[in-house]
Amino acid sequence: MHSLLIFLQDTTAVDSLMAMQEETTTFFDLLVEGGVLMIPITILFMIGMYVIVERWRALNRSHVDPDKFLGTIENMLKSGKGGAKNAMDYCDEFNKPISRIIKAGIRRLGRPIRDIEDAIDNAGKKEIFFLEKRMNWLATIAGVAPLLGFTGTVTGMIEAFMDIQSLQGNVNPSVLAGGIWEALITTAAGLIVGLIAYGFYNFLLGKINRSIFELENASADFLDLLQSPAKKENN
Repeated sequence: MHSLLIFLQDTTAVDSLMAMQEETTTFFDLLVEGGVLMIPITILFMIGMYVIVERWRALNRSHVDPDKFLGTIENMLKSGKGGAKNAMDYCDEFNKPISRIIKAGIRRLGRPIRDIEDAIDNAGKKEIFFLEKRMNWLATIAGVAPLLGFTGTVTGMIEAFMDIQSLQGNVNPSVLAGGIWEALITTAAGLIVGLIAYGFYNFLLGKINRSIFELENASADFLDLLQSPAKKENN
């Protein structure tokens, strides 16, 4: 019975010690253990999160119902004198990619249809450029972050083997812990940042492609509705 009590006390002491060690290990401590390469990995993570949030909000703000918008534009252009000006004012109120493209076409009303198409194409290229803005940053982070993590693995293992050599093989696990920590933490951090960047890159790229598809369809529908002479009035 006495031996059982001693065993339980020893077990409790070990558990308490382990709990204290776990409590004293913070996220910042893990970053420090990862070595100097955790600095660029952390910077890439912050840049990636900024791009993700900024692009997500920008894409959500740029969305508009194309059918409803074009229906209103068509009614304004059919209304007679001043219809073109009212339509452009309506586009200014929206201030969306589709409205800026359609406004570029409305400005050319009364000219050959080819001129209107050129104006819409040029405006569309500008809007696509802004939709894809900073996406190359996200693609770069998705590729570079894991490479930095693997570099940390190499440098960590180099440090561990240098410790082995300096101690002429008389080492214990605690001596090698620093290099192993660096190798594991930088690898995990780099892979996590890369996965987040790659996942959101594809997700946002899908939203961008859908937006581009809607803009192209809206532009084609606008050119179709201009075929009626009553819709070509330009004031």
